[in-house]
Amino acid sequence: VQLQASGGGLVQAGGSLSLSCAASGGTFSRYDMGWFRQTPGKEREFVAGISRSDGRILYAEAVKGRFTISRDNVKNTVFLHMSGLKLDDTAVYYCAVKYQSRSWSQIAVDYWGKGTQVTVSS
Repeated sequence: VQLQASGGGLVQAGGSLSLSCAASGGTFSRYDMGWFRQTPGKEREFVAGISRSDGRILYAEAVKGRFTISRDNVKNTVFLHMSGLKLDDTAVYYCAVKYQSRSWSQIAVDYWGKGTQVTVSS
């Protein structure tokens, strides 16, 4: 299984950026897709997730109202549109895939993407 993420980069505070992640090499009909992020010295934290079965969406409190997650089940691709970016959003963002019955947490993730850097400047 491979998760190929793209879309990271440098953006000014208040700006927008979109990430995408395409999954391949497996069958994903029972897997949810989502995003985590990590900064140096900190635990990897959940950002957003979207269910394969019913499209149910979950956001971390820190990004609610600013980030939007969506997915294309035909292409096994998940998207994260980030707006109103803050300095605290600077992190490496990881695409994640987990089996549908588990709640979102690091240990629940079955597959990780390699990560893409998002840097928000003042």
